[in-house]
Amino acid sequence: MPLTNETITKKLTEHFGDQLTDIEEPYGLLTFTAPKDLNLKVMQFLYDDPELKFRFLTDLTGVHFPDRKGGELAVVYHLHNLEDNVRLRFRIFTDIAKPDVFTATSLFSAANWMERETYDFFGVNFVGHPNLKRVLNVDEMDYFPMRKEYPLEDQTRTDKDDEMFGRGGHIGI
Repeated sequence: MPLTNETITKKLTEHFGDQLTDIEEPYGLLTFTAPKDLNLKVMQFLYDDPELKFRFLTDLTGVHFPDRKGGELAVVYHLHNLEDNVRLRFRIFTDIAKPDVFTATSLFSAANWMERETYDFFGVNFVGHPNLKRVLNVDEMDYFPMRKEYPLEDQTRTDKDDEMFGRGGHIGI
């Protein structure tokens, strides 16, 4: 019997109850949110369950939601069951003031580099990581460039016309 999103959701709900929220299926991809302290427990359950077998970490990244007070940073995990070719996505949210999240390196060796990259660009502190340091930016950087804390362009520029870039004014024919 093929593994379905309904089966996965049922097993997760039986095991974690109402701790998992925002369960949805955009474009058929099962997506849910877990409390940040449960990230390892959820992944371990998905890994160990003999029917689920999510044993491949496809991707791990961060997202900055500046308007989400107390949970500004999201860590997003994409897991894959290679036998049944089923994928899922789950996310956790953490406060930007204390962005501590448990590392997944003990479960997935691929998490090592992905967590370092997420730290480098978003500032997520993966607690227990064996070598958490910048990998693409210089060590002297005292900010995290993928956070939405800075304007995308110089607001004082006067040498360009916003209408030329499709912003402001009216659209002429």
